[in-house]
Amino acid sequence: MLSREVLLKEIDGLPAEFMDELQDFVQFLKLKRTKKNMEATLLSESSLRKDWLSAEEDEAWRDL
Repeated sequence: MLSREVLLKEIDGLPAEFMDELQDFVQFLKLKRTKKNMEATLLSESSLRKDWLSAEEDEAWRDL
């Protein structure tokens, strides 16, 4: 695994014309991580729904 310092040196060594492409790639990686987290959330929702949608759960959260 590359250290942050090594990666920053690699970036510093890139020609200026690659900066837009590098920024696009960084944004892609962030979006990929967000999408993966969202998929896990959506997949767990159906299995947790039975616990969330109950009278007992509503009562527990009523005063918050």
